[in-house]
Amino acid sequence: MSAPILVIGVGNPTRGDDGAGRAVARRISQRNLSNVRVVETEGEATALLSLIESEQAVYLIDACVSGAAAGSVRRIDVTQTDLPEAAYGLSSHGFGLAEALALAKTLRRLPRHCIVYAIEAARFDMGAPLSEPVGRSVDAVASMLIKEIARLA
Repeated sequence: MSAPILVIGVGNPTRGDDGAGRAVARRISQRNLSNVRVVETEGEATALLSLIESEQAVYLIDACVSGAAAGSVRRIDVTQTDLPEAAYGLSSHGFGLAEALALAKTLRRLPRHCIVYAIEAARFDMGAPLSEPVGRSVDAVASMLIKEIARLA
């Protein structure tokens, strides 16, 4: 039996800011919240779809490239709007977060509560750590998410 709230950290932690989503997931996991299951994934679309399709409440955290300032955070309720594939659809497998959510919506498998926290990335160099602004945003998003989970639970 899964927890009522699923948190998914998306990204590649060995590629600079691409690891932001997984860094947030680790911070949430360290809290050992009884009603929360935390998963880390690289973000391949079919794997994401498999994770979310039977859940009621899902939070996904990922890096994005939209042209905003590095470290900027967007909270997107994907039950109300789609993610722009150009900014959020990046995956080493070709199909990523935006495609997974669009497919879930089309198949009517999108969770009733489905929120994406997107952190604007600055660099994706192999072996690089998180950039300073993204690192600050990881901490901020983890705090926001913990508060939001408490309200939902």
